[in-house]
Amino acid sequence: MKLNKRYRTPSFQKRKIEDLEESIIRFKRMYVEYEQVSDELKTAETSEEVSMPDDFIDAIKIQKDFLQNEIYNWLKEKPTNKE
Repeated sequence: MKLNKRYRTPSFQKRKIEDLEESIIRFKRMYVEYEQVSDELKTAETSEEVSMPDDFIDAIKIQKDFLQNEIYNWLKEKPTNKE
């Protein structure tokens, strides 16, 4: 069962994200990866059973920040009329 993780997204951007996911496969892959990395980071930071080196956690944070910036860039782009 896949949980809906849209709660992490401001409500005014949810519709635009959904539109981009439906129309641009690259964006969808990037957003799915962002959700996975976010979950992985949360688990790494909060899990008491799994111990990860700080360097590994820092690498996950860098990857998450990169993906977040890419997603933000897609969201702030104005739609263009491409035929």
